[in-house]
Order: sequence, then C-alpha cells, then structure tokens
Amino acid sequence: MSMTLFVNLPVDDLDRSKTFFTDLGFSFFGMTDDIASVIISERTQVMLLKKPTFAGYINNAIADPTTSTQVILALGLEDKGQVDDLVDKALAAGATAEGDPRNEDGRYQRGFADLDGHHWQALCLVGPTS
Repeated sequence: MSMTLFVNLPVDDLDRSKTFFTDLGFSFFGMTDDIASVIISERTQVMLLKKPTFAGYINNAIADPTTSTQVILALGLEDKGQVDDLVDKALAAGATAEGDPRNEDGRYQRGFADLDGHHWQALCLVGPTS
C-alpha cells in the first residue's frame, strides 16, 4: 500500500510562512486563501493552515509551539552541505536556531524553529564517528 503523508501546521500569517518556505527553496501545491501545501517530496507535504482553518479540524486548543514542543519535523538530506545550506537559509529567512549542531551516532543534524515556532531538524547520515 502506497501512502502520502500530509503534516498540518497552524500558522499566524500564511503569506509570511509561504515566503519563508520559498526562501528555503521549497515549492507549493494547491494553495488557497487559507491553506498552502509545501512540497517536501513526491509523497510528503506540509500543509500550512491559517489558525482559524486549522481550528476547524480539531477539538482541542491549538498548542503554542513557542512555549512547548509536541513534534519535531525532521528532513533527511543527502550530505552535511545540504544540511548546513538549508538551516543557513532558514536562519537568514528569520528562523531561530534550535539546539546545537550534532555530529554523532552516524548522523549530522542541525535544528531551527520556523517563524511560528515549529521545531525542524535537518539531518543526514554520515557513518560512524568513531
């Protein structure tokens, strides 16, 4: 069975978020006035929903990603250069760094929080470090 993963994230300002992800080099699919779909890969998209639209799909309160972390969105890349390039673009576009870069246990990773505070990690497998 083949599936596509859609991750839904609430955002304060959809235009600002679209600009941010465009600055990172992502493209979009199926944009409306209140939803934009960031294409991560052929089978994975991150749906950016204005908060009132997001709230229409849930029963609980929308969590505040600036005060708690419910999920870490991890992007697997091919090498350290791609990890650094993506995170550097994110920081230049207004993201904040999350944690320290890690080069351990066969992986290299760096993190950032997007403009709404959602936690992202960019990582690649680099082989054993010992």
